[in-house]
Amino acid sequence: MNNSSQITPLPPYVLLDKKVGETPLEVTEAWRASKPEMTTVPLAYAGRLDPMASGALLVLIGEECKKQEEYHHLDKEYQVEILFGAQSDSGDVLGRITAVPYPALTPTAVAETLACFVGAIELPYPIFSAKTVQGKPLHTWAMEKRLHEITIPKRHSTIYKMSLDAFTTKTRQAIYEAASHKVELIPPVTDPRKALGNDFRRPEVRETWRTFNTTGNPDDAFYIAAFSCTCSSGTYMRTLAEITAEKLGTKGLAFSIHRSKIGTYNAIHETWTNIF
Repeated sequence: MNNSSQITPLPPYVLLDKKVGETPLEVTEAWRASKPEMTTVPLAYAGRLDPMASGALLVLIGEECKKQEEYHHLDKEYQVEILFGAQSDSGDVLGRITAVPYPALTPTAVAETLACFVGAIELPYPIFSAKTVQGKPLHTWAMEKRLHEITIPKRHSTIYKMSLDAFTTKTRQAIYEAASHKVELIPPVTDPRKALGNDFRRPEVRETWRTFNTTGNPDDAFYIAAFSCTCSSGTYMRTLAEITAEKLGTKGLAFSIHRSKIGTYNAIHETWTNIF
């Protein structure tokens, strides 16, 4: 028998690395374009990542797409930076930004606040998310300015571990430059079917970041806390960043989000299984 004539079976999934500014669909289709044999093969990602987030994206291939539901409850590990002293209506840098006064913070206070979230937790969905309410995504309700007509749903999840990795400061000018760079990493959205999104509202977002940059001195220092979080599926890091800041008596946003692991976490032995 000529083995060269045999068809190589498709793998059930592939783990891709999403960059800041990319959407899961763009990452998936870019990978498909590099694999001619995948031209007509169904692909589906298991677990979304926001445009401003980076990291592990699990993409199911072919027949495995029919098992997508089985992948929706995998645990995750994230590395997140919270910027204190600024709030965003999206919870991250891709939103309307407002600078706010904030108290003096210490690494001890931040670490203790993060630790209090370990265990079962209930968090509201970000208003700029794909969670459906009455047949429409929350982000559509937000863009239509009709959030007052609905109740923002909450999600039950579990945080297994939270740890403060670093506590630093960054100048107003450096924050503005870094955030502006991230905002521009998204390709222009010109599809008329996505007109409601208005290119992620970037004209307004840019203007609010410019206002942030010119309110005060370029050398003003803002606290940034970097933390690691191991949690169950459905734990929104943007919301976690916001409520951490609120417990510390101020406002905050997710300055960066990176997903490093997907799989099943054993909280007793602190080990991962079925890691992707």
